[in-house]
Formats: sequence, C-alpha cells, structure tokens
Amino acid sequence: MRLIFMGTPSFVVPVLEALAAMPGVDIIGIVTPPDRPAGRGRQSEPPPVKLFALEHQMAVLQPASLRPEASQDALAALAPDVIVVAAYGKLLPPAVLALPPHGCLNLHPSLLPRHRGPTPVPTAILEGDEISGVTLMLLDQGMDTGPVVAQAEHPLIGAETTDELTETLFTLGTKLLVDNLEPWVQGRLSASPQDESRATMTRKLERGDGLADWNLSAEDLERRSQAFTPWPGLFSHWDSKVLKLTEVSWLRSKPSPDAVPGQVVTTSDEETPLAVVTANGLLGLKRVQLEGRRPVTAREFLTGFPAFTGTILAMLT
Repeated sequence: MRLIFMGTPSFVVPVLEALAAMPGVDIIGIVTPPDRPAGRGRQSEPPPVKLFALEHQMAVLQPASLRPEASQDALAALAPDVIVVAAYGKLLPPAVLALPPHGCLNLHPSLLPRHRGPTPVPTAILEGDEISGVTLMLLDQGMDTGPVVAQAEHPLIGAETTDELTETLFTLGTKLLVDNLEPWVQGRLSASPQDESRATMTRKLERGDGLADWNLSAEDLERRSQAFTPWPGLFSHWDSKVLKLTEVSWLRSKPSPDAVPGQVVTTSDEETPLAVVTANGLLGLKRVQLEGRRPVTAREFLTGFPAFTGTILAMLT
C-alpha cells in the first residue's frame, strides 16, 4: 500500500509512527506546511511531523499550497494508493482528492457531524459535552462533510484541557485508523453519509476569546480556561498589564454581598488563596503570570503584590 501522510503538529506524530510500523504500508511521502518563524528569535522552525520524517529518512514535501499545478504534479508522481490526513490545516483541492484510488482519509477529533470545522476540541469543552470522540472519514470538497468510515467514542469527565483532550483523541484515532485502513483499501468497508440535520460548525479561535468576562459565572470561566489551554489562555488586565490566569478553579463558596464582578478577594483555601468575583460564584486563582514575569503561584504573587487584593480586574481588549 503506497501511502502519503499529511499532517503538522506534534500530537499527530504518533499517527505517522503507527502507520510506519504497519506491515505492507509504504509511506512514500510526507506533506506538511513550510517551516515558520517561531520563538523570540523568530528563527525558522520545522513542523514536528517534518522532524519525525527526516529522522526516519522519509521524503518530505512542504508546498505553501496544494492548488498550484506543480504541487499537484509532485503528488501525482508519487502514485499513492491512499492519502491519510491528520491535522494538516489546509483544505485539499479537488485534483488532490481525486488522486488516490482509495481516496483521502481524515482523522477528525469529534463525532461528526457534530463539531465540524477548525476547533472541535475546545468547542466540545466549552459546550460541556459529556461524550467526545474521533471520526475516520473520507474527505470531500466540504469542511468535514465527507462520509464516515468509522468512529470511536470517548467519555469526558469535565476536567480536560484542550491540549490534553486533543492528545487523547488522536491516540484513540491512531488505533481507529490502524484497525480500519487495510479493510478500507481492500474494499471490505463502506462509508456512510453524515446526517446533515445533526451538523454543527465550529469557528477559529481568536486571542480575544481568552479575555475573562467577569459578568459570566465562575463555572463558565473555569470551562473557558480549560478550553483555551494552551491558546489563547484565560487572561485579564491589572496595573495596565496583561495578567494570565494560568490555573484557575471554580470555588463553590459565595462572595460577600457587596463584592462586584472582577474584584479580587482572599480565601481560606490553602491552594487557592485568591479568587475573583464573578456574576455567579468565585473563580479561584492558583497560578498567574503578570506580563513580563514568570508564572507563579497565587500565594507567591500575593507576597510580591499585596495591593492586588481588593482591586478590580479590567476587562480591556
């Protein structure tokens, strides 16, 4: 089986590794985006999938787009039987979709048709889903609209962050792919159309999504913190600087009647000595990071900035 793999981030490297270990699978090419500047020095950094591919002497292609004829010709020259896509980050044009005789299979970290689009994992957390999962689907020209080959469910406990759940779902998806790839190529599996009446669409996250709105409940803000980890995070403003709320928790205790949303108060909790008043309940602060400084525990922050208590955190953009 001649296979092209398309992917980018570190959490799909195990998918590629599992494919490379499958008997009868010949990975003839790795497609991943071009290297990009990263870090403070803005030095060019290769995608994690590229690093793995080079370490294992796999051929790497890094087209800026798959729409130019030259990019499509390069793929066609490899003559793949199937293309596997996992968090590649780009829609495939019709010519690429039609290239392999067994189609382009995609791992999507949700139970399609729920949570189509770019942010299925944080959206599942934000909406308080009790069950998530992963879908192996046949790509078409739509946004995650293709027929479903196989699915696997994963129950949620309500404490997952996006980075944790993403890794979990792609681990689950790796097994789903390995179990179904050969039967699919051999024609022993069929794909089922999605139920359009149940379809939901997610949107791309923006940095401003992480700005804490103290007019929400503490429960909502805790969930946002989980959904926005690692990016954009949950943050506010204090002393004209960005204050990252790197670890928070919803406290069941109630604030005093005269407290206002956004006000910083102390608590009797040893691990969570500070909290912020919300429209409903207290959001406990465990770890914070003031702009230009390292992350610290709330107790360490309070020691360094005793005037923090009683202030009102600004909701600036």
